Amino acid sequence: MSMTVFKTADLCDLHRDEVQVCHAPLVGFGGRSRLTGRIATVETFEDAALVRRVLEEPADGRVLIVDGGGSRRAALLGDKMTLLAITNGWQGVVIHGAVRDVETLCRMDIAVFALNAVPARSGSIGRGTIGNQLNFGDASFVRDHYCYCDRDGLVLSRRSLLP
Repeated sequence: MSMTVFKTADLCDLHRDEVQVCHAPLVGFGGRSRLTGRIATVETFEDAALVRRVLEEPADGRVLIVDGGGSRRAALLGDKMTLLAITNGWQGVVIHGAVRDVETLCRMDIAVFALNAVPARSGSIGRGTIGNQLNFGDASFVRDHYCYCDRDGLVLSRRSLLP
């Protein structure tokens, strides 16, 4: 899937009544500075097993949204799982939580947005849910709705806003 050039600021201006803006303080860590695609969701807390399980699936250009409860204590994504995401065709990953291996992530051909970086690894028990609606940053992330993220921020819509 080719990456259509867009700016979230323009999408907000053009589709004011159709978009939600996420107010979580997300930072870009991947080699790409933007992502767009249909949403897949994981909710977990300091446990990356379900994140891995979803990233092992063929993505068909989707974006994985992970609600890690805002925890900054343990990373839910690192270089090995990011490589798995690239291999399976994910457009990017947005984590309401932490990542690690940022020196490598910034050279990888994928967009990764998260609250912060931390060297500590998360658990891998498999606690959490896949596919449910997530709510953080004053926004609702619904499976198969659309996500657009760049360095200005993240916006959501029920339908595709790009040609």
